[in-house]
Amino acid sequence: MSHPSRLTRERARAVLAGLAVLLVASLAGAAMVGGVPIDFSRAFDFAHRDSPDFVIFFRSRLPRVILGAAVGGGLAASGAALQALLRNPLASPDVIGISGGASVGAIAVLALGVPGPAWIVVPGAAFVASAATLAMIVRLSTVHGRLNPYSLLLVGVIANTIAASLIMLVSSLVDSLRAQGVLIWLSGSLAQRPYSLVAVVSLLCLAPAFVLWTQGRSLNLLALGEEAATQLGADVARVRRTSFLASALAVGAAVSVSGVIGFVGLIVPHCLRLALGSDQRLLIPAAFLGGAVFLVWADAAARTLFAPTEIPVGALTALCGGPFFVFLLRRQEEGREI
Repeated sequence: MSHPSRLTRERARAVLAGLAVLLVASLAGAAMVGGVPIDFSRAFDFAHRDSPDFVIFFRSRLPRVILGAAVGGGLAASGAALQALLRNPLASPDVIGISGGASVGAIAVLALGVPGPAWIVVPGAAFVASAATLAMIVRLSTVHGRLNPYSLLLVGVIANTIAASLIMLVSSLVDSLRAQGVLIWLSGSLAQRPYSLVAVVSLLCLAPAFVLWTQGRSLNLLALGEEAATQLGADVARVRRTSFLASALAVGAAVSVSGVIGFVGLIVPHCLRLALGSDQRLLIPAAFLGGAVFLVWADAAARTLFAPTEIPVGALTALCGGPFFVFLLRRQEEGREI
């Protein structure tokens, strides 16, 4: 039996094929559950597209589960890459402040009514804000040319605090209706998105994940340290720049439509790393598929647990991720003491 960290082409294909099948089954299964029961014979009756069953399935549930898969995959793939890039298992887009920065950009556009097509302006603003936040965090966490992982977490906490303050400021400057919309958006939701927007966001999450996957070998070398990676032929500056920008784009696209859905980029990559090993050539695509499955079912639980009341999926993932983060932090501290 091969060691989990050892990667072969056959093993990678088997793992990814299994996760892909699980994702397809999850998309189908999650689309079938909800707070309102439907008759599937009527839902698939294309001759009566105005029937309640058809509308609920094809215009509400199906785009929602597809969007959940795209957002979850983008966040998890970004988390896996950032953990390797920053050499910190606690790094994830929401923990180190990237999601908070992206939310500031998106909310500024939504609340202040910036003109332009929403499907371009909102993700664009979220991407610019997330990239700027990430650049600031890395710069402030670098001491004497080396990235300090513990400074990174501290700067991330500060970045999240500043982002929350800016969001409160924006909310106080707009009317009560828009302020309420900002609050609902912040809680994290995948509801009521048209197929056109789902397609754009899916592309903006999938393409950066593919770019991150192409950097897998170089990210493996970076795990050995910058000097060792350079000696082994990795262009550290290029890998960092490419990976940071790809992660920022995926996070910006996800946050622009779903709000802040926390801890997906922390839980999924870490669990898969324990099961599959830390080879980024497998871990990044596996994280994308695993994150998609995780968020699809988390959202299904959010809309069915207390039906007909729907709870924000961001609140549910935070309830799962908060204790998990404390567990990882405690485990890392115990490892340092040994």
